[in-house]
Amino acid sequence: MLDVNRLDILSEEIWKAGRTARSMQQSVHRSFKEDGSVLTEADTAISHHIISVIHSLFPEAAVISEEETTEDRRDADWIFVLDPIDGTDVYSQGLPSFAVSLGILDRNLNPVGAYIAAPRFGIGEEEMRIRLDPGGVAMLNGKEIRLQSGKDTIREITMGSKGARELDFSRFTGKVRVLGSTIIHMLSPVVFPSIEGVVVQKCYVWDIISAHAVMKNLGMDLEDEDGRPFRYSSSFVFGKEKLSSILYGGTEEGRRSLRAMLPPIAR
Repeated sequence: MLDVNRLDILSEEIWKAGRTARSMQQSVHRSFKEDGSVLTEADTAISHHIISVIHSLFPEAAVISEEETTEDRRDADWIFVLDPIDGTDVYSQGLPSFAVSLGILDRNLNPVGAYIAAPRFGIGEEEMRIRLDPGGVAMLNGKEIRLQSGKDTIREITMGSKGARELDFSRFTGKVRVLGSTIIHMLSPVVFPSIEGVVVQKCYVWDIISAHAVMKNLGMDLEDEDGRPFRYSSSFVFGKEKLSSILYGGTEEGRRSLRAMLPPIAR
């Protein structure tokens, strides 16, 4: 297993990165990558720093970042996947729902660890800090997360802003929350009492890995449009390929209901 003392250091660096992102938010410059996605200097600064910290603490591990080209080390026992700012679009506009996200996969590509700092988005608090060590329990601001009852019945969900043009809402009667950060969307069913599920539009590995690890730790999961459990592939992780399928997240019964109520629009 990974050394706990080093994970303590790493988690503190993620919390600091979240505070750094918050301090930079008012003055960041909004630019665009070739694919049209938003980029700021906070993304690149945090990416450089956290990658250097991981290399220093865990030189044996593979590192994947949204913003940088890293080594293709498929033989590593641990794979760290970094999204320096999840929700860069809303972040660059001064909105609160963004997060610094670091997830961990084991050598079999199972999501097993998470370190997430959402410095302007909490649950009755100013910030949300999530920590899940491999083999441990998920913690929110230093306290163990306990999944509340009633999550099988879908009344309220989170999803991305593209849902309106990708999903058939004719059978859905619940509420939808659109926050601008996939990581926060996926955390919502496990930390907010009245949100039961999440729909994730076509994504990259860094968009989901940390929050997925937390969901699995608490008995929730993701499945694709056909009801198959979502599994990480080498092409998705190391090839940085974008998923073509929509994913449904929640309890087993909740996922089944979500797929029935919000099917993809026929392509």
